[in-house]
Amino acid sequence: MIKPPKRKDVRRADRVFFGVIRSLSALIVLALVSMGLFLFDASELAIKKNGFVSFILSSEWDPVQDAYGALPVIFGTVVSSLLSLLIAFPLSVGIALFLNEIAPAKLARVTGFLVEMLAAIPSVIYGLWGIFVLLPWLRVHVQPFLISKLGFLPLFQGPAYGVGMFSAGLILSLMILPTISSIAREVFAAIPRIQRESALALGATRWEMIKLAVLKSSKGGLFGAMMLGLGRALGETMAVTMVIGNRAQIVSSLFAPAQTMASVIANEYAEATSDIHLSSLALVGLLLFLVTFVTSSIARILIWRVK
Repeated sequence: MIKPPKRKDVRRADRVFFGVIRSLSALIVLALVSMGLFLFDASELAIKKNGFVSFILSSEWDPVQDAYGALPVIFGTVVSSLLSLLIAFPLSVGIALFLNEIAPAKLARVTGFLVEMLAAIPSVIYGLWGIFVLLPWLRVHVQPFLISKLGFLPLFQGPAYGVGMFSAGLILSLMILPTISSIAREVFAAIPRIQRESALALGATRWEMIKLAVLKSSKGGLFGAMMLGLGRALGETMAVTMVIGNRAQIVSSLFAPAQTMASVIANEYAEATSDIHLSSLALVGLLLFLVTFVTSSIARILIWRVK
């Protein structure tokens, strides 16, 4: 007969387990802090030469002249990320509502698995698909149509290159869709079932029940899901680098080539030779690190409040 462990041994094992878990958590925090300190130290030269605020507001990025300003890459990052959110957020919420509230259980499991598989596809595969499938289709069919119908708007003016912020936004929307939809499903599942039943008992239709009992109670969580999607879109590198055109400029047209903070680091860091160039790229990385950290933190806080 196996004797049960003594109470002292159980308590000792619990203390050891708790200590190991706490140490691992501290290592994660230490790694995060060390990344921030490394980026700050590497970008110190650029901060001293240009100034932090001047670097952000300057619109010239010219490695040949050793002139570096982050405004064009910040502009490309913001526009492509917001465009991806504009496309992906309503689709993600619709998918989450369908899987949680409408679809049969078997169909919801299969469809949910397929949607989550989008997150498992490597970024470079999205980029290759964008180059060989998406860009030719946009250049031949979509962009000429939008130019002919909406060309009076600055957003849809200019030649149809295929590459540009519009293409980057479409690629990013596919990449962040599983993130937003999975978080939205968790938020909807956290709402008590009694709220749904109460709305139906009062005579509400299914759509009215979803609108009043589900969507209205999920605003904070959905905003958090959107912020998490934005955090991933801001930091995405390879797929965006392959389809955005990689030209540091500020233009009003969505069809024009542009550059993001992540893509300029990927494109130029290996070829940077001067100290100021390397430091400027590190400062761009520091800006990206701070922005993604803040957006992800806000998103997690909102989602925890809903749960």
